[in-house]
Amino acid sequence: MTMQTQIERARYREDPRDANRADIPVGLTALLADMFAVYLKTKNFHWHVSGPHFRDYHLLLDEQATQILATTDTIAERVRKLGAQTVKSIGHISRLQHIEDNNADEVAPRDMLKELLQDNQRLTEEMLKLHTLCDEQGDVASASLIEVWIDEAQGRAWFLREAVRLG
Repeated sequence: MTMQTQIERARYREDPRDANRADIPVGLTALLADMFAVYLKTKNFHWHVSGPHFRDYHLLLDEQATQILATTDTIAERVRKLGAQTVKSIGHISRLQHIEDNNADEVAPRDMLKELLQDNQRLTEEMLKLHTLCDEQGDVASASLIEVWIDEAQGRAWFLREAVRLG
């Protein structure tokens, strides 16, 4: 257990019924790190895509990156509303993220889309787990937000899946 997790759990010890609620902001902060990782990878591919579908992929990836970035502020603010701290730096994000970076010099456009498809599916899986935790702890506000983010990630995955079929 990290020091951050121990500190967050300690804040909830005043009321034993809330001991596991500390896992929610910890989970949200990990989700935030993953969102930033997917955002940056999406922008990376947006900047470096080429080929016959350049315009379509370039615009698709920019739209998706914009949607992901908009979500990050809501996640961070929810963590703060729960009384916890959230990510503070790129280094902090890199320590928490589950999504792998892609620093390759050359990535084929179809491989870019496949990788982002997998990343958005992974985000969905992680959000479903976090949603279950929120339900168990009675945090309806976080659960409600997560439902929207799941739908958005599934929407991004759908577009990527269909684009990969054409490529």
